[in-house]
Amino acid sequence: MKVDQSLPLEYSTEQNKNNILGFWVFLGAEIMLFGTLFAAYFVLADRTGSGPTGVEIFQITPVLIETFILLTSSFTIGLGINAMRKGNLKAMITFYVITLLLGLSFLGVEIYEFVHYAHIGAAITVSAFTSTLLTTLGTHGAHVTFGLVWGILIVYQLIKRGLTPETANKSFIFSLYWHFLDVVWIFIFSFVYLKGMI
Repeated sequence: MKVDQSLPLEYSTEQNKNNILGFWVFLGAEIMLFGTLFAAYFVLADRTGSGPTGVEIFQITPVLIETFILLTSSFTIGLGINAMRKGNLKAMITFYVITLLLGLSFLGVEIYEFVHYAHIGAAITVSAFTSTLLTTLGTHGAHVTFGLVWGILIVYQLIKRGLTPETANKSFIFSLYWHFLDVVWIFIFSFVYLKGMI
């Protein structure tokens, strides 16, 4: 395997470049998935039937906490990649662990939110609005959960194998995934929650 020393470690082999390109293609498919969910939500957001509306169920505090947590995690994963490019494995692992803890905190708040919705009668079968809302939020939450498992495996590999072209490539691809989840959340925050609170 030929390593190009002039490139960042995550791009240093042809295989690594192809892996990153392939992951961008995968993210394109993910954009289509979430685009479909958003389109369904926008069409059905006013179809509340006899169920609650967004104004009645959305709470600003948990949403702001979730947003702060995810934006902070995007910053820490960026610091992890910066540490990786400087060859500082210990700092990289530390920032990745902080990112994962923030992701776990996000999930905790989201679970609280789902329990709140169930408690006030905003279940998935109540209306088209609650159905598309909970499906969209649940899909994002499932992606975060997958990201946590993936991130734990990345940290484990970094501890066991150190910083190599392969582990750097995997870590960088994971960071792209995590940033993607943050971008999706910004759309959820802006067009689901804030719009729904008006």
